[in-house]
Amino acid sequence: MIFDSASSESLQERIFAYSRDRIAMSPPPLDNPKSLRWLQENVPPTITAQGLGGEKALTLFENVLAQACISTDHPGYVSFIPTAPTDASTLFDLVVSASSIYGGSWLEGAGAVYAENQVLAWLAKEVGLPETAGGVFVQGGSLGNLSALVTARHQAQQKLIAAGFPSPSRWRIICSEEAHSSLAAAARVMDIDLVKAKVDETGRLRGPAVSQALSETEKNSVFAIVATAGTTNFGIVDNLDEVGQIANEAGIWFHIDGAYGLAGILAASSSHLFVGSHRADSFIVDPHKWLFAPFDACALVYRNPDLARVAHAQHGEYLDTLTDSGDFNPSDYAFNLTRRVRGLPLWFSLATHGVDKYRQAVEQNIQVVRQIAEVIRRDPHLELVREPELSVVVFKKRGWQLADYEAWSKKLLERGQAFVVPSSHRGEVNTRFAVVNPETTLELLKEVVESMHE
Repeated sequence: MIFDSASSESLQERIFAYSRDRIAMSPPPLDNPKSLRWLQENVPPTITAQGLGGEKALTLFENVLAQACISTDHPGYVSFIPTAPTDASTLFDLVVSASSIYGGSWLEGAGAVYAENQVLAWLAKEVGLPETAGGVFVQGGSLGNLSALVTARHQAQQKLIAAGFPSPSRWRIICSEEAHSSLAAAARVMDIDLVKAKVDETGRLRGPAVSQALSETEKNSVFAIVATAGTTNFGIVDNLDEVGQIANEAGIWFHIDGAYGLAGILAASSSHLFVGSHRADSFIVDPHKWLFAPFDACALVYRNPDLARVAHAQHGEYLDTLTDSGDFNPSDYAFNLTRRVRGLPLWFSLATHGVDKYRQAVEQNIQVVRQIAEVIRRDPHLELVREPELSVVVFKKRGWQLADYEAWSKKLLERGQAFVVPSSHRGEVNTRFAVVNPETTLELLKEVVESMHE
């Protein structure tokens, strides 16, 4: 054999031991990034003709490379949108890699695809879509949004052709001013226009603003209206019922970008925010954000998955045995072909713990954020930028400028306490906590807030 597996038994044990130790860390070390120059000086050439050998390569990763990365599952990692996979999902991610299952076709991965589809069916039911809904796990929210919009445009094109109407001069989608940057990126890739409707005083997209934006665009040019179920910056949920009703009545595709926040539908205290989600033609939610799964997984669900299959299925002589089979092939439902069964870690964790534990964990995150918001509200030196809605709270310290936030952030990271970076809204600097880790406690957040006064 070229790659001698017999000599790797000790390496296997070392890797298993490293994985066990890493999973058992509570909390894991926060660590911090190193400069390019530091890495160049401390990491020897690793890609060589003869190789380093597995033992040496693992030691280098464990003692140098891994420590030059920030642990996103640390409970003090509350910047951006963290990830906090359950131990069950992390362990099963190892199983997925070890199993070498191809997740693009039913022929090659029927059992795994069936399990993934059970998770997608559960999510569809939570949102209120019919039992016939379905979809696929893709890499992330950006790819999920793009794939949904490609399906929506294809459907709109077919409608115009069937009605004998000409195509518009430019295709367009309507979304909120607060919509995620991935929609603008998708618009560039698709060569379409993005129409940003105004939000109300709470930052929420409402029906009247969508109606106005729709009235100001070329007839038949809007092929999708996108609502956000939990903005990344503030955790705001658009008025899904109003926006969805306008889209439904106009015969326009209604897509919900719930990459971060749609998981909030599981919590009793926030489920009312998602009224109207049943109107969606498609939605996304990222399990690696707030459903306690490892990177990288986005659940993309369609009301009518056949429309996605027509838009996305790839055809080639070597693929005919798959595309003509009539089987459910996940690669046909998004802009992807080769894929790993990235939904399985979430499936295993759900099957292990049950949905009720997930509801409890999401609710706990929301309550921790509400409690720290009250602490911030009572502090005369701090100011809430906006009342939290889900598990994100945005605030600022009176008198602080960007340099103050950056120095504070650097201090927190250097001492391994937390990872909190500056943010901004409409040109005004602030900071924020995004809590998606059940191990992130009120006490920890209080300590971070108190450190602003040191």
